[in-house]
Amino acid sequence: MPLKTLTKDSSFYQRLLDSLHDGVYVVDRDRVIQYWSQGAEAISGYARDVVIGRRCGDAGLLMHVDDGGRVLCGSGCPLADTIRDGESREVEAFLHHENGHRVPVRIRADAIRDETGAIVGAVEIFDENRRRQRDRERITELERLALLDPLTELGNRRYAELQLHSKLGELQRFGRPFGVLFFDIDEFKRINDEHGHEAGDRVLRIVGRTALASVRAFDSLSRWAGDEFLGVIAYVSPEQLAGVGDKIRALVGSSSLTAKSRTLRVTLSVGATMARPDDSAETLVARADRMMYASKTAGGNRLTLDLEPEVASPRQAARPR
Repeated sequence: MPLKTLTKDSSFYQRLLDSLHDGVYVVDRDRVIQYWSQGAEAISGYARDVVIGRRCGDAGLLMHVDDGGRVLCGSGCPLADTIRDGESREVEAFLHHENGHRVPVRIRADAIRDETGAIVGAVEIFDENRRRQRDRERITELERLALLDPLTELGNRRYAELQLHSKLGELQRFGRPFGVLFFDIDEFKRINDEHGHEAGDRVLRIVGRTALASVRAFDSLSRWAGDEFLGVIAYVSPEQLAGVGDKIRALVGSSSLTAKSRTLRVTLSVGATMARPDDSAETLVARADRMMYASKTAGGNRLTLDLEPEVASPRQAARPR
């Protein structure tokens, strides 16, 4: 079989591919993985001996999704399309990390042909180097300023408050629009009760890292308190703000982890509101929090966008967690 010659006997080329920071893997016509590079291990978290011989779309492996959370393995898979027609493809997607969170990657798929020109498989190359470098720089800066939440590696509440005051100042002085997303994890107490606090911490990390992968470099995400998160999304309309919130919700909903031999998935209740010139940080967060509570009382796993013209006052009633 030509792929065996390519992936098992050509040790020089294996060493060459393993020296790349990019992830590289090779599949046969049935999309069974024949080769898995060290770069693929580093980006995805999956060891070579775990993936070789399995299909790339198997449950618990890469399970690529688009930015709406739609699984690409059945329809829209660049490898499957390239194997079918021989055309090269480049797409942006989110792969499933071994730790459960979603990782944004740029993918290139190319056909592999035998000496007769027949397609015998495909190679996928994927990378996240630019985002990874940006995240390392962000973490270093937050640590320097003592603004880092150590569990999720997002900003902490103090960082969120600084971002809110800064963006409100820009809105009031220069008219620069921004919005706030306030979201928490549905039934998080049940997760801790049934699976333990270690699983709960893993869930918090999955949500934080997946949400961070969903926003732009000049947006900010923070852990507000417990299982609550706050995003400050710059230069958006209400519709765009809702789109970002739904993207986060969908990508988190498509993520998973294994706890006590069970696959555990979580969903988010999201509240969204645009900032107004007469807002304070307190009124803005209170309004976003109220929208999040509306999502939760409607059953969770949804986003509620505030469209009321008046500034909301903080809600007094306690809400369930």
